[in-house]
Amino acid sequence: MSAPSILTSTRPFADLTTLTDLGEGNFGAVVDAVWTIGPKVHGGCMMAVCAAAARDAIRASGDDAGAMQPISVSASYVSAPDPGEVRLATTVRKRGRQVCLVDVDLYQGDRLAVSAAVTLGVLDVGEPRHQVPLAVADLSAEPPADAVHIVPDHPMGQIVHVAKGCDLRVDPSAARFLAGEQGDPVNRMWVRPFAEDEADPDVALLFALMTGDISAPVTMNRGMFGWAPTVQLTTYLRRRPAPGWLRVMASATVLGDTWFEEDHVVLDQTGQTVVQSRQLAMIPKG
Repeated sequence: MSAPSILTSTRPFADLTTLTDLGEGNFGAVVDAVWTIGPKVHGGCMMAVCAAAARDAIRASGDDAGAMQPISVSASYVSAPDPGEVRLATTVRKRGRQVCLVDVDLYQGDRLAVSAAVTLGVLDVGEPRHQVPLAVADLSAEPPADAVHIVPDHPMGQIVHVAKGCDLRVDPSAARFLAGEQGDPVNRMWVRPFAEDEADPDVALLFALMTGDISAPVTMNRGMFGWAPTVQLTTYLRRRPAPGWLRVMASATVLGDTWFEEDHVVLDQTGQTVVQSRQLAMIPKG
């Protein structure tokens, strides 16, 4: 497998989520090879592209619903596309004053890759009325000096190519697999988009949505390596992220013979919960 080419764009996530209107509810996108895990397109990036298509479909009407954002994306993964051109076919199911519903199918050629149901609405802005203590809040707001910077030459960076399109740093006290050890099925990290991506509020919002799938499979901490294909992923976007580092914690409670669930909780620099997600994935066979 050849590695993705050197990234030259200073706004790679904006490039990913800026779509071409193809007419009749269809949109085109180009997925750079940087947005891959191994040879295949990263699932969270496909979620973000589907969310962008749903948002563009609603904004095309030009009414007040255009101010809504994708607050929930529920995706079923049908096949694993390669980097390159993809087409997004949208169907508006509901255009309401508080909620809009859009179905999005992502194709590569004639092959369906992702089928997503996107809910758009108004994001939270005030303080939560109630919130339980979150383990991810114990992470410092910014990565400490011992955080592992996932750069292209790092063994993890040679597989997790998405680290080329953002700044990704991993908590070594959680990711025991990096030291050849085993631990709980938990991973913690800090992630931040590039400056130009962060400066665009709509792009930064979709980037945060993508981080609901940013962790390497937590099964790696149990000595189970290899591809852990996601079958279904649901991500909630609660509010706009404040500029700065996002803190991410991924965890699982049940690792079965065939299946495991993986949850992500993402906080922004101010400590507000911006993303929650749960996916059902297959135990690696490797």
